[in-house]
Amino acid sequence: MIRTLAAICVAVMVMPLDAQAQTRERIGYGRMINNDFIATGQDRWRTGSVQSSRVWGRGWSGVLPTQPGELLELRFGAEIIAPDDLDAPAPGDRPYAGALSAGLHTHFDRNGIDIALGADLVVTGPQTRLDKLQGTFHDLVGVEKASAATRAAQVEDAIHLNLVAEAGREVDLSATTRMRPYLEARAGVETLVRAGVDFTFGEVGRGELMVRDVVTGQRYRTISGDFTGFAFVMGGDIASVADSEFLPAASGVEVRDMRTRLRAGVHWQGRQMAAFYGVTWLGKEFRGQDEGQFVGSIRLDLNF
Repeated sequence: MIRTLAAICVAVMVMPLDAQAQTRERIGYGRMINNDFIATGQDRWRTGSVQSSRVWGRGWSGVLPTQPGELLELRFGAEIIAPDDLDAPAPGDRPYAGALSAGLHTHFDRNGIDIALGADLVVTGPQTRLDKLQGTFHDLVGVEKASAATRAAQVEDAIHLNLVAEAGREVDLSATTRMRPYLEARAGVETLVRAGVDFTFGEVGRGELMVRDVVTGQRYRTISGDFTGFAFVMGGDIASVADSEFLPAASGVEVRDMRTRLRAGVHWQGRQMAAFYGVTWLGKEFRGQDEGQFVGSIRLDLNF
């Protein structure tokens, strides 16, 4: 799977651009912030992350182009993963990890199938300085921060090439209800194959470009259409996991070979403001994890 994904992504990223490349402009922007505190008030495991996207193309007609490379997404991400107890983790809990990522992705349509292909460089370990950033913030708000021992045992410094491919197809169930089954493969910092489905109740996403958040699977708007009012989304997926650099063998913690997610959320769009709030249940990710966790997702847009 890794070789196949690598060949596809490299082919897309190095393909020559035509003579009209200079007409490409930024046509979209989106982001998603996730934190377990805004769902349950806790601070553990997949505790906090942010993902943002900047999209370039030659205009937007409400549908994806038919050729890869025509529409490009520059994606940035940051994530902190932590044990349940930051001060004195229990034996068998997962190690602390910080990750920063940057990558290039392309979105296109092939015979009615929405396809997204891309590659990210993911930097892990103390070199990200996310442990210090979290510690400073926790000092400011007066809550427990990771101990020196916890930070010393965190996932080591490394740089990973992460390859991603997703294919999905949207199906109208009624005038206002849509279903989108999809398949996803990831190889690199986490290697897995995932199958899932998303449901949309309302007009959000129609004629828009939606990008999937890595941690929760929630989809956020990067190119917005004429949708106004409220829309509801829900979905879930199951993954077969081969490996995770966030759970290295040296930590003594074993990754689970199956992983599940369930999610729901609400979009609201006004004249000059837009907002999203969602909740995702993340199933157990490692042997010894006694339960799953809830993570909250938010986005707020203000246009004046």
